[in-house]
Amino acid sequence: MDIRTHTIIYEVSDELKKAMEGCWSRWSQKRTGPREVRNTFRVKGAGTIAGCYVVDGILKRDAQVRVLREGAVIYTSKLNSLKRFKDDASEVRTGFECGAGVANFNDIKVGDVLECFSVSKMSAAEAAGQRRRSAGKK
Repeated sequence: MDIRTHTIIYEVSDELKKAMEGCWSRWSQKRTGPREVRNTFRVKGAGTIAGCYVVDGILKRDAQVRVLREGAVIYTSKLNSLKRFKDDASEVRTGFECGAGVANFNDIKVGDVLECFSVSKMSAAEAAGQRRRSAGKK
């Protein structure tokens, strides 16, 4: 328990609101589109690299990634390498091909889908606003 002293009542109410928002924060995931695995390559020292086509969105080197096979998630990890031709790339945009390595996973097969996502923390106020916006669209 934290004991704090205040001389102005408004500071107390503001601090309580901020504390409540922190207690009720939520996590939000943002997906950045699918990548089709069109070929695989075995690279000594790096494992299996997926030759991908970026169908939609942007593929970023530091992104979290899910490997989907026949619509089911079979592995979740991070990308550990991203190349465009033979050069390292920080991101690859829609309509381009690239080579992507998934950390600690070598069972990538042709036809798999790499789905990238990012996770961020939302305050209770942001989550409530997002719920109100989605309810208004129905």
